[in-house]
Amino acid sequence: MDWKLILQIAGVALGLLYLWLEYRADIRLWIVGLVMPLIHGALYYKSGLYADCSMQVYYVLAGLYGWLVWRRNNTRTDVGQTGAKDTKGASGAKSSAAALHIAHTPLRMIPVLTAVYAAAHAALYLLLTHFTDSTVPFWDAGTTALSVVAMWMLSRKLVEQWLVWLAVDLVTVGLYLYKDLPYTAGLYALYSALAVAGYLRWRRQARA
Repeated sequence: MDWKLILQIAGVALGLLYLWLEYRADIRLWIVGLVMPLIHGALYYKSGLYADCSMQVYYVLAGLYGWLVWRRNNTRTDVGQTGAKDTKGASGAKSSAAALHIAHTPLRMIPVLTAVYAAAHAALYLLLTHFTDSTVPFWDAGTTALSVVAMWMLSRKLVEQWLVWLAVDLVTVGLYLYKDLPYTAGLYALYSALAVAGYLRWRRQARA
């Protein structure tokens, strides 16, 4: 039984579901996001992508944080729109709640996020080069560091998180092809295209 192939197929299926829920700004994305790291973690470990493997622990913790943040904000919105539910219906209120907190990244936050990325990239690179047999330490560390930043931005519903994910996805396609993970590379190629669509959709919602 080819466990590497099975893990890739399972990861692709969960990844597509996750991306669709993220595109819709659906809180259920965080539930899928708690399961998906288990699949990807095993796959990346078997493939020698140690930074990506360890990143899955962060994804679980960030998923719990993101779910709590979105749930708290949506609950507050629902309470504030009780009157609107009476006139517009429950579905309209829920739609408003889902889009209400989407916003652009404040300019003052960009240097901080850049510094976090640079520090994480450097630290992960040193760990990979000194304590593992990774053959792609720079790229593995770079995509992982960017993912840390992007995941936090997603938890705050910042529009530009899609652009950070786009950078991650484009590099990851080449990285996973190099590591002989064609199905996972194909998933990230699709991620790249949908990241553009997601960015445009969230930007429209931020304006609204």
